[in-house]
Amino acid sequence: MDSTATGPELAASHDEEEAAPLVSGAGDGRRGAGTASQTRDLHLLSLAFFFVFLAYHAAQNLQSTVNTEGDLGTVSMGVLYTSFTLFAVAASPVVRWLGASRALVIGTSGYLLFILANLVPTWYTMVPASLYLGFTASIIWVGQGTYLTSAALSHARDNNLPDGPTLGSFNGEFWGVFASTQVIGNLISLALLRNGKDGGSVTGKNLLFVVFLGCMIIGIVLMCLLSKRDEKRDNASTHSSFGSMLKYIVAPLKDRRMILLIPLIAYSGLQQAFVWAVFTKSIVTPVLGISGVGGAMAIYGASDVVCSLVAGRFTSGLHSATFIVSVGAIVQAVVLFWLLLFYSPMEGLLGAAIPLFIGALWGVGDGVLNTQLSALLGLLFEDVKEAAFAQLKVWQSGAIAVIFFLSPSITLQAMLILMATALVISFGLFLLLTLVVEKPSSIRA
Repeated sequence: MDSTATGPELAASHDEEEAAPLVSGAGDGRRGAGTASQTRDLHLLSLAFFFVFLAYHAAQNLQSTVNTEGDLGTVSMGVLYTSFTLFAVAASPVVRWLGASRALVIGTSGYLLFILANLVPTWYTMVPASLYLGFTASIIWVGQGTYLTSAALSHARDNNLPDGPTLGSFNGEFWGVFASTQVIGNLISLALLRNGKDGGSVTGKNLLFVVFLGCMIIGIVLMCLLSKRDEKRDNASTHSSFGSMLKYIVAPLKDRRMILLIPLIAYSGLQQAFVWAVFTKSIVTPVLGISGVGGAMAIYGASDVVCSLVAGRFTSGLHSATFIVSVGAIVQAVVLFWLLLFYSPMEGLLGAAIPLFIGALWGVGDGVLNTQLSALLGLLFEDVKEAAFAQLKVWQSGAIAVIFFLSPSITLQAMLILMATALVISFGLFLLLTLVVEKPSSIRA
């Protein structure tokens, strides 16, 4: 502001400042620049997560089949998601204090350390790395949900677009690119471990993780290029005491809409861990071998990509989300009950194709749940979005930890019964949500 401005000019300038929106780039005078910045940040965020999780997802998929001594891989993943659950409880005030963009950069450090630990996989490297990754994962995912929602809502208001479809479109692109990590990462695993009946040679595995390390570095660099969309001046006084911080953390739990969403959030974690820990070990490996895990997961990821993009485009509010989630839930229910009642490993071409087909169907449900849950949380809990996305990760990661700890000790049949029961209960309560929210029009759409 010019220090030589007259009184009326100063007052007018002050009024304009107060009228300016809190989200960066939302003013009419900068509409074009703001819109370009928002879409640029969406593309950058998606690409950064692509490179980071290309490496992490492929490494995670191999844990139960590569680091098998003493169940090191499975136990490490259980430790990771238990840590994730505990830290996610308090992640929202940390993200508000750091700012979402800085939280995203810091969050990548745990994934980098996890890949490094896999180069020397022992209890002394994997377990500490998993504990630290649990902390940074809680930060990066709350930061992702907060950042993406802020960019999407700012884009909608800059261009007089409805919030629902814009959030759906932004989440569709992000989750579509994110799901493609399963395709590329697992194809890399398939290529480098293709001759290994027991996970490939030591040299092959080390080369694989060196490639993953390079992908991580690219992702971190892209994360550093994101615009700072955080309003740090608001965050400074948000939690002046432990009581106010605790009140903010639990605020979503006082909302019955969140209570009805939590079972579906937990199921979304269960179904992800089922693929990583059970599907790869009990369904793919007996038929295709360890070297086939990469191919099966690539098909799963490709299906996830398509469904994420399609689901995002058709999202407009609670009612469209209900229909889309219903499709995904029915597809996964069919898979679970077929595996439970009729499946047995087969030889030949048909036997090899069945795990691939199951992976493709399962990817439909995962793509649907990721896009719709993120979009709904952004719509329903805009005022406490950091806390809402923290709740998403608390319940998801807790459910994932349960599967990783249970999978070594229970049968496939028992796991399928657990999954089917969880799906029926969570989907029923989600349908009840549509009745609780009597006025969907209260969500700006």
